[in-house]
Amino acid sequence: MDRDELGVALREHAYLEGDFVLRSGRRSRYYLDKYRFETRPDLLGPLGELISEAVPELGAVALAAAASLASGLPFLIVRKEAKEYGTANRLEGVFDEGERVCLVEDVVTSGGAAIAAIEALRETGLEVETAVCVVDREEGGADALAGVGVRLEALFRPSELLQLSKSAAKPHG
Repeated sequence: MDRDELGVALREHAYLEGDFVLRSGRRSRYYLDKYRFETRPDLLGPLGELISEAVPELGAVALAAAASLASGLPFLIVRKEAKEYGTANRLEGVFDEGERVCLVEDVVTSGGAAIAAIEALRETGLEVETAVCVVDREEGGADALAGVGVRLEALFRPSELLQLSKSAAKPHG
């Protein structure tokens, strides 16, 4: 599946129109339902390949796992907060202080969740200069990340997904 076909598939499976409240609290006329692409192997595999081509090193969950499989690089999971049992880790996975990692996100809006993850990674001594996301909603996230010294690489933007013609999609099977 090439990039345009993947974009069409994302639009068809995950782009919803209506009245939605986003994590940031903003209202939007559209929503990109990450679970509609993160749970589909036919989309997750190609997304992992694109992510692995976009970054040299990785760092975060289903999309990072797909990119890890495609690239052979390990990944970390950043929890919202440290768990209260077992190892009580906020970061899951093996790493050494000073390593450079790339944050992998699904959809970036304001960048708040990404910045929280970057802060957690940096607090453990990891270097973060790049983040990759499947979709940048172009609502300030890239600027917010730039404000903390992180460059956002987006595989897609909503305007681009809407412009992709359904004719770019080839029949599955």
